Amino acid sequence: MAPVLGFLLLLELFGNTISERLPSPAKSGGALDLVLPAPNYETQDYHKAGPIGILFQMVHLFLHVVQPNAFPEDVLRKLLQKKFDFSSDYEQIIYYEMGIIICAILGLLFVILMPLVGVCFGLCRCCNKCGGEMHQRQKRNGPCLRKYFTVSLLVICVLISTGVIYGFVANHHLTTQMGRSRKLADSNFRDLRTLLNVTPEQINYVTGQYTTTKKKAFSDLDNIKTLLGGGIHKRLKPKVIPVLDDIKAMAEAIRETKEALMNVNITLNEIKNSTAQLNASLSAVKRNVEQSLNDPMCSVHSVSATCNDIRRSLSQLDDNVNLDQLPPLDQPMNNVNDVLQTDLSSLVQEGYKSFNGIPEMVQNQTTDIISDIKSTLNSIGSDITNISEQIPIQDKLANFMAYINDTETFIHHKLPMLEEYDSYRWLGSLIVCGLLTLIVVFYCLGLLCGICGYDQSATPTKRGCLSNTGGVFLMVGVAMSFLFCWMVMTIVVLTFVVGGNVEKLVCESYGNRRLFQILDTPYLLNENWKYYLSGMVFNNPDINLTFEQVYSDCKENKGIYATLKLENSYNISEHLNIQEHTRNISSNFENMTINIGDITLLGEAGKGSLRNFSSSGIDRIDYHAFLAETGKTPTKVNLLSFADDLEAKANHLPPGNLQESLKRNAQTVRMIHHGQVIPLEQSMRTVHQSIKELQSKSSGLGVRVANILSSLDSAQDFLTNHISSVILEESKKYGKTIIGYFEHYLQWVKISITEHIAACKPVATALDSAVDVFLCRYIIDPMNLFWFGIGKATIFLLPAIIFAVKLAKYYRRMDSEDVYDDGETVPMKNLENGYIGLHRHRPTHIV
Repeated sequence: MAPVLGFLLLLELFGNTISERLPSPAKSGGALDLVLPAPNYETQDYHKAGPIGILFQMVHLFLHVVQPNAFPEDVLRKLLQKKFDFSSDYEQIIYYEMGIIICAILGLLFVILMPLVGVCFGLCRCCNKCGGEMHQRQKRNGPCLRKYFTVSLLVICVLISTGVIYGFVANHHLTTQMGRSRKLADSNFRDLRTLLNVTPEQINYVTGQYTTTKKKAFSDLDNIKTLLGGGIHKRLKPKVIPVLDDIKAMAEAIRETKEALMNVNITLNEIKNSTAQLNASLSAVKRNVEQSLNDPMCSVHSVSATCNDIRRSLSQLDDNVNLDQLPPLDQPMNNVNDVLQTDLSSLVQEGYKSFNGIPEMVQNQTTDIISDIKSTLNSIGSDITNISEQIPIQDKLANFMAYINDTETFIHHKLPMLEEYDSYRWLGSLIVCGLLTLIVVFYCLGLLCGICGYDQSATPTKRGCLSNTGGVFLMVGVAMSFLFCWMVMTIVVLTFVVGGNVEKLVCESYGNRRLFQILDTPYLLNENWKYYLSGMVFNNPDINLTFEQVYSDCKENKGIYATLKLENSYNISEHLNIQEHTRNISSNFENMTINIGDITLLGEAGKGSLRNFSSSGIDRIDYHAFLAETGKTPTKVNLLSFADDLEAKANHLPPGNLQESLKRNAQTVRMIHHGQVIPLEQSMRTVHQSIKELQSKSSGLGVRVANILSSLDSAQDFLTNHISSVILEESKKYGKTIIGYFEHYLQWVKISITEHIAACKPVATALDSAVDVFLCRYIIDPMNLFWFGIGKATIFLLPAIIFAVKLAKYYRRMDSEDVYDDGETVPMKNLENGYIGLHRHRPTHIV
């Protein structure tokens, strides 16, 4: 009851709130991670019955078989409209309740007839009828009948015991669940309080997140140098930087070319001097050898051939390099020096500085615009704060909290009384189950004693005490069955009628939401209102707001704004117009004017320097001649080989002055090789490599310079004619980023209000707890299982009575029995006053 009351009070609360024009906040987004914290609730939105749920399902199936008719919607509508006339509409009720009525009538017949049958049965037995005569006729199938009656009664006792167990379990389960009612009610009230307390916190959180959004936007605005200026710079960089890099590389190449030319020229001069010295040294050696060959010894016939060979070899002793034939490098060097008069590297650095200064220029030119945008953003924050302050929800929450407190106090006051009544019910149910258990115990004791004490060889009049006791127990069970079964059936009928109807009319219709659909029937609860709920909330019954839709939305944990369709009273989209709030920001960005000015990547002086370098003539130097000359060996012959050959020939000469002189000259040649030729070779290799590098650098110089100048002109033209479009595009992109934060935030505010703030799942959970859990699962399901089990046990008492009476004849000690004369084949019954043949007589006892 409390959750239902809470649900209606919550509807009233929000109905009053929206009538006072509640504005509210919504949901955010963009690059910001804005998430509305969700409250944690204690009460579960589902109920698990556990293993006993199988028994509940069995009872539900039985009720469906007994009562398969559709829900009587028309009858309920007439009852709610107070238009029900029993005299004319009773047939609909009888049709719907046909199954329950039939079962109830059968139960009432049982209640009426069983005491009458019991009385008649007792009187009949007192007259030695209905099995009351203590005489057992002998039959050929007697053992089979006894076994049949025994097994049948045993099976029936098992079935009765099953029903009694159902009764015990249902009784215990109902008491246990009633003990949990206080905890269930408390958790629901705590959840409702959480809902009421967290709603203002959620509103404050949503409005507070504007500060986070604004800080992010302000950070980007303060960082406009990097974001906007850097964006423009980044867009222009692929066009500009490669050109400047090429010019910078060309300036470095000019400097390196000048140094290379100077080094080559100096090295060539050194080589010329070294070559002259080498030539002089070789000439001196040649003169000394010729003088030595003038020795008279060379006129001797055996020596003259050797001297002639030495004389002929002296022609090879000469230098092999003639650098004087190479063209001079003075003119190219002078041209390069003239180019270097213009500091091309400094001019390129000026181009870099001018281009890299774009972000700084952007920041300096947007100071006023950024200030205006910040003011606009602050005003948006003020508007959102004003909207949140207009919501009168907190005043209403205080009143609603008082209703919850009063309801909780009422329930806590009534719960002890309910628990007390439940203790009486538990005791009564325990007595009922105990009586049935006692009957089953008597039957079982009778079966146990009868089976254990039965002696097949004993005659009916000589049966043992244990067997007779078993028969007595069976008859006591029969007597107790007649005595109490009609009382038990009375309880079964009452609980069946109540529990079955509540299950079918309330629990089942609540579960499939037919009950809500009936309440949503137009003009049902108020003949002047088409939709009762919208009439109560908005005072406008034409708005399609239904109980079923509200309940379903609350089950899905939707916000109260969307659930109650509060846009019909306060349209958040109109008061929180995203386009209206962002339009001012957009206009500020559209009015943003950024003038980058003239950016000169390289002036005419720099261009002239490049052209002069291109025409300096270094690419027209005869590098092949230089390479051919510097690639030669310094001498025509290898001086070491020449010296070794000279010394070898000298050794073939007779010892004397000629031999010694030639050997000294050979040693001098070796000294010339080590002292002059080897350094000269190293110098020639170095200059040869330098000339190769210079040739490589100067190769295609004119084409490269022309390409650089073409790229420079293209980049300069792009900066002059297209930079404004780049600035416009980047400004729009930057403005869209800033606006995107607030569009995302405002959208988040809108979604938060319409879908998440004051999510009403606790209301649906409270209603479920009151109807589905407390009434249907805690009370009705155990009640129905109780009458189902006890009713089943009571019904099976009928066959149990029959079989127990039949079986008692086979266990009790009889007063008389069938006997036979010696010549007779037909049994004769013993007479009380005399006998034919053998006669036994005992006093007759009627039980």
